[in-house]
Amino acid sequence: MSYSLPSFLIVSSLLFCLGMFTVLTRRNAIGVLMGIELILNGAGLNFVAFSRFLEPTQTANLLSGQVFTLFIIAIAAAEVAVALAIVLVLYSQMKTIDVEDFKDLRG
Repeated sequence: MSYSLPSFLIVSSLLFCLGMFTVLTRRNAIGVLMGIELILNGAGLNFVAFSRFLEPTQTANLLSGQVFTLFIIAIAAAEVAVALAIVLVLYSQMKTIDVEDFKDLRG
């Protein structure tokens, strides 16, 4: 079965839109982190799809999307580790992971 660029773009835009919806509607900090991961996965799929379909004859361009996606995965893993550590500290202090309750930390 052969896939085309628009099919990959549709899937990546769905991932991105689901991630944005999750970030905007969740009050739970863990849910917001999951939405951010969906957004990053949609962007990574775009990189791989464009590098595969726009310049398939050049080997250097073929691997550039995969390299960017590996950087996205590494950055996402570091982001999750730091964010979960922050959420655990906030939970131990405030006994909640509701994002709205974290506004009290400003003042």
